[in-house]
Amino acid sequence: MTTTNKADLLQGTVDLLILKTLAPEPMHGYSIAQRIQWLSKGLLVVEEGSLYPCLHRMEEKGWIAAQWGKSEDNRRAKFYSLTRAGRKQLEEKTAFWEHLLAAITLVLQRA
Repeated sequence: MTTTNKADLLQGTVDLLILKTLAPEPMHGYSIAQRIQWLSKGLLVVEEGSLYPCLHRMEEKGWIAAQWGKSEDNRRAKFYSLTRAGRKQLEEKTAFWEHLLAAITLVLQRA
């Protein structure tokens, strides 16, 4: 049996992870990636090449807003926060994934 430290994320999963990570408070990109990795105990790693295009796309869709500020190490950084539309997307995407997980679980239990 092979184990890996990183999981391949399905398309759309990164959006959900970012939205959920931003729900409590605004964060800059590096902190978002670090929080996802920490919460998943290192199993989910969102690389910069995926993270920043996703953040820009979600900003264009109006799900998140960005504002320049200072990071923990006093560097200039763009902080992202959820908009009302982003909170709605978070609810919808969470409901979808919970439904999908339940369906997959049924198949795994019965197969």
